[in-house]
Amino acid sequence: MFLQHHAWKLLAAAAIVAAFVLGYALDNRARTVQVVNETLDTSPQLAARIDEAVDGRLQEFAATLSQDAGAGDPEQIGMLVREYLLANPELMLEIQDALERKQEIERVAAQQHAIESQSDLIFASRYQMEIGPSDADVKVVEFFDYNCGFCRRALDDMNRFLETDDKVQFVLKEFPVLGQESLDAARVSIAFSRMMPEQYGEFHQQLLSAQGIKDGERAIEVALSLGADEQILRSEMQQPYIQTAIREAYDLADALGITGTPSYVIGNEVVFGAVGLDNLRDKVVNVRECAKTVC
Repeated sequence: MFLQHHAWKLLAAAAIVAAFVLGYALDNRARTVQVVNETLDTSPQLAARIDEAVDGRLQEFAATLSQDAGAGDPEQIGMLVREYLLANPELMLEIQDALERKQEIERVAAQQHAIESQSDLIFASRYQMEIGPSDADVKVVEFFDYNCGFCRRALDDMNRFLETDDKVQFVLKEFPVLGQESLDAARVSIAFSRMMPEQYGEFHQQLLSAQGIKDGERAIEVALSLGADEQILRSEMQQPYIQTAIREAYDLADALGITGTPSYVIGNEVVFGAVGLDNLRDKVVNVRECAKTVC
């Protein structure tokens, strides 16, 4: 029969109809924490279960169409698809859920691959800035922007973490995503860290915690207050490595699926947002215990 030969095409069409009706969000990050925790160790198995569940409903759909239709009339097929979806609206929800979960699994897998393949650049780049002991056993990598309000809030989390744990180090990646002011401030920051690395921690604290817009001139004011020579600093800001450092951070962010700040890399996981001290600490404890954020 026509429908038996073309059932899967009809099923694909039905899935598309369901997707448009629901307007499913393929980049739904509200589920990130839950799905990451479920899939860090079992992504292939969970993906297989999702496929199995969806295949079961699609096969049911195909059987219904094959039984109810005796010919391949497009109008009749369209009516059957419509009637089936109206009678079984939960199928659309299952398709939406499966698509979101499967995409999340693929995203996590891609992030883990990026962490493994670019580990040196993520955790030990020549352009990164470091706050905390050089002999730390765990590094928390943070992508930040000086004009990010959530980064400013997360600064206190970093400070309290460093005060209570002498074996953790924060690796800071300049990721200016909030406009020209942020980019100019980042250039000053990178140049200052190269000129006066021992003072960088204080520079970072002062500039990030300051009120108002942080641009290049504001950053230079902080640098000068800490003893930098203005002429040398402005000359250093023009060096090619400044742009190289920023480009490296952007490339890493692309590979890791990072689009906003603050975002962290801890162990084998990318963590989005200012998640708070307790969440950061729990992940670091697990990395120490089993080399993963979820043991």
